[in-house]
Amino acid sequence: MLPLSLGMAWLLLAPLCLWLLIKGSNRERAAAIATLALLEAGTIAMTSLPHPAIPVRPAAARPLPAPPTRTAATPPTRTTATPMPASCDERAQVPHTAEVRHGNELLLSWPAAPRECGCAEVALLASDRKLLIWLRTTPRTGRHEAREGLLTLPVHVRDGTASLTVPLHREKRLTPADGRSGRPIPLT
Repeated sequence: MLPLSLGMAWLLLAPLCLWLLIKGSNRERAAAIATLALLEAGTIAMTSLPHPAIPVRPAAARPLPAPPTRTAATPPTRTTATPMPASCDERAQVPHTAEVRHGNELLLSWPAAPRECGCAEVALLASDRKLLIWLRTTPRTGRHEAREGLLTLPVHVRDGTASLTVPLHREKRLTPADGRSGRPIPLT
């Protein structure tokens, strides 16, 4: 509360003090200088006070399962499914490559993160011979249209590369580009 009060005092008193320095009498000028000096001293005192540390958002922790113990009675299994992490790294992605498939699908790929999300929200916008693409990985599941123009599509991870297939309707002959920067996405 004290920083807010000090900020409001600066906003209200500083312009008044400057006006008094220019237009005021000698007594008003002295009061304005004293007020500005007190505001500055309060600001310096505020910066030297210890502030409580802002807690960093903790990484999602999940217990690691104990490795299965094998005995002579239980034969080893050939394939074991690795469970998906409980949480994933939700973030904006920039596709590194794009590939037009079957004339009506666009395959976008990027380097996979260690905890890649299973779905991504994709927004498309056709503009000036470019197909602008905004891509954000998310922990949502399923394939559906969340909002108009925003698709939630499954992400496939293989050999350190994440990819997804975007259905194209009218945007077949446009050059794919990153929606944030406008840079073209290389076609393969």
